[in-house]
Amino acid sequence: MLDLSPRPGDLDPIETASRDEIGGLQLERMQWSLNHAYKNSPFYKNRFDDHGVHPSDLKTLADLSKFPFTHKQDLRDTYPFGMFAVPREKLARVHGSSGTTGKPTVVGYTLKDIDIWADLVARSIRASGGRPGDMIHIAYGYGLFTGGLGAHYGAERLGCTVIPVSGGMTERQVTLINDFKPKIIMVTPSYMLSILDEFRRQGIDPRESSLAVGIFGAEPWTNSMRSEIEQAFDMHAVDIYGLSEVLGPGVANECVETKDGLTLWEDHFYPEIIHPETGEVLPDGEMGELVFTTLTKEGLPMVRYRTRDLTRLLPGTARSMRRIEKITGRSDDMIILRGVNVFPTQIEEQILKCDGLAPHFQIELNRDGRMDGMIVHVESTAAAAADGPRQASAKELGHHIKSVVGISTKINVTEPGGVARSEGKAKRVVDNRPKAD
Repeated sequence: MLDLSPRPGDLDPIETASRDEIGGLQLERMQWSLNHAYKNSPFYKNRFDDHGVHPSDLKTLADLSKFPFTHKQDLRDTYPFGMFAVPREKLARVHGSSGTTGKPTVVGYTLKDIDIWADLVARSIRASGGRPGDMIHIAYGYGLFTGGLGAHYGAERLGCTVIPVSGGMTERQVTLINDFKPKIIMVTPSYMLSILDEFRRQGIDPRESSLAVGIFGAEPWTNSMRSEIEQAFDMHAVDIYGLSEVLGPGVANECVETKDGLTLWEDHFYPEIIHPETGEVLPDGEMGELVFTTLTKEGLPMVRYRTRDLTRLLPGTARSMRRIEKITGRSDDMIILRGVNVFPTQIEEQILKCDGLAPHFQIELNRDGRMDGMIVHVESTAAAAADGPRQASAKELGHHIKSVVGISTKINVTEPGGVARSEGKAKRVVDNRPKAD
């Protein structure tokens, strides 16, 4: 693999600043962000007032613990534009993501927000080994999902040549890679495996391709998957992290020279790790739930947003800013399957549409080869317990889940009583996937 370590002068000064300089900048920007949210977002004014805090109470970074958390449900409760801190007319763009009931959570960006976003994705691509003039094949989805356009603007900001392919049409993806010869691909890791399979189906040696860097995000992935991709393509595989509520892709990124966790761009986001149940702030190095406060966002500032992602904060290595380990899981019941957010309640809603199914179900997550899969185990009603009606119910449920949730899944319709019961809270998800290494 190529040596893609940064050269002198490649990095922004803040990337090599002292911890004192970073902390001073964070405090200044956090004071601005809290004031901006309080003065301009009725949601945050009411939330702060209800908790008896005011932006003036923040004297040090540690004082942030006095302020209330923000939750994903807050975006649903204020749908579509109730949390914004600028008039709707000042928004340059909105993105959205699906929720448990099909109602999306909506996020918005001013022109300045998009400008900063482009800068941070450009910084992330550079940390991955990208340089101005490189050709980048973007196979993230474009649209309300933040991945495609976030990657696109950042690649252009860095001065790269963008191939905006989006997802799907795998055979064409391979054709374009072979014809255009991009150096970098940005895509979900699971779809990269599909592209690898297509290379092999066409009898093309992936190691002979032009790809030198893959920037993978939008779903958890393991170091064993990293090794497989790197060996198959003779390329670097690095991790990018983001979430639409905080920004989109570009909140953190691995540095290609170390690949030892994701460097957080702390000049724009202040991270905390909290105990998932008590909300207590935990010291660096301890495992807990990742929380973010945005420091520069105008359109939709976020104060102590609970991501539900489980990880820990580590000291900086390749950069002065701190790192997070690969995400190991979540503190809620959300499933990320092949880049799609899935909640058990979404599956339950589709089951209830099927007359031949009873509302007793369990979701099994597994890994068939390299790909994560899902099996929905659900009971038939007594009236539909024969083989024929059960097969029809399985086909109907699979169609509903594909149409509404957006994933393909196996359906196992059992006879009445075939799904295990719980004496307490129902165990809706059984994760039989190998643990991350």
